[in-house]
Amino acid sequence: MQTSVIGDLIKLPASERLELISELWNSLDSEHIPLTAAQRDELDRRLLTLEEDRKTGIPWEVLRHEMASRYR
Repeated sequence: MQTSVIGDLIKLPASERLELISELWNSLDSEHIPLTAAQRDELDRRLLTLEEDRKTGIPWEVLRHEMASRYR
């Protein structure tokens, strides 16, 4: 990428730079995002516990009601 293009992008307001970052990130396919061994291990661990977590979790509506009643 040309230095002048990068310089122009850096001059954009923060909100526009964040939007650009988001668009660029979303344009990547998952196979283009490298993971470290630790990240891959953590994702595998989370997948293994996902089903068990679903069994012990509570619905958002219940949690929201519980939290609202505590902090009124």
